[in-house]
Amino acid sequence: MASLRRVFATSILASVLSQVLTATAQPAFGVCYGMLGDNLPTPAAAIQLYKNHNIGTMQLYDPNPEALQALGNSGISVILGTKNEDLPNLASSVEAAKSWIDAHVLPYQGVNIKYIAVGDEVIPGESAQCVLPAMQNLQSAISGSSFSSVAMTTAVSGTVLGASYPPSSGAFTGDAKRALSGILQFLSNTHAPLLINVYPYFAYAADPSNIRLDYALFTAPGPVVRDGDLSYWNLLDAMVDAYYAAMERENFPNVGVVISESGWPSAGNGNFTTPQLALTYNRNFMKKIVAGTGTPKRPDSHLDGNIFAMFNEDLKSAGEEQNFGLFYPDGTPVYPIFS
Repeated sequence: MASLRRVFATSILASVLSQVLTATAQPAFGVCYGMLGDNLPTPAAAIQLYKNHNIGTMQLYDPNPEALQALGNSGISVILGTKNEDLPNLASSVEAAKSWIDAHVLPYQGVNIKYIAVGDEVIPGESAQCVLPAMQNLQSAISGSSFSSVAMTTAVSGTVLGASYPPSSGAFTGDAKRALSGILQFLSNTHAPLLINVYPYFAYAADPSNIRLDYALFTAPGPVVRDGDLSYWNLLDAMVDAYYAAMERENFPNVGVVISESGWPSAGNGNFTTPQLALTYNRNFMKKIVAGTGTPKRPDSHLDGNIFAMFNEDLKSAGEEQNFGLFYPDGTPVYPIFS
């Protein structure tokens, strides 16, 4: 591993990113804090690692009290998730939502909660109908409190899209559309973004014959896909613009997006998953987020985005799913992304 670190540390890309991060006091990029491991550091130690590397945003998938306590006055912006299994209760009444806010938000006055993610990838699915009433109830429950500026949203994956190529053809599936119609109206009314989990890795690994690796890794030397007047140099932009097109098709052109998850695993799927590929993708993703560039469809709309994930998690499904982390559980880097 030491020799591998020395090779990576000599890359010009590493130097460029280091300069960008140094010049940015609070980078716009974030890292998701998954906890599906039996050997992970304590939340306090994990959050100290965020601070050490100047990571400005955290996606926290459930209101873990130790993590929330450690986040107090850290300056880290938090996307706080509800547990999917809590959605039916949160959807049942404002009183149930108030109990959740009283227990998991109000005690943590020093935590910079930016969004509450009401459900993670439950659309389409059995719990999809719970998302909108849960969002509405939580919004009512938090109104008038010191956290009244926190926006409610939800996270979706590519399964909500029935069409995505070319990007201008982006459209939701029928099932997703039924759930998202009211949610998008809510987001439009509250000026909140939709959280989208976007993984060029999975698209490339599923169809390497038709999707170029350099297109997936942000390293293509020129446009790879042309869609009308728009040119796409990387797959992430194309995937994000498919969401924009789908929302426009439903008459919600004013709803923005935040990339709540994106990443590339370093092992678990043969030559598709190497430390070098993971380093290249995640570093280029970070550069894009920190630079504040938009997409071909919305060049002036800055994208916030999070890398998945902080640690390799050994309780996830075997293979690549266990190897998305930037760090091993002992806090050492899987590859020198911050060098």
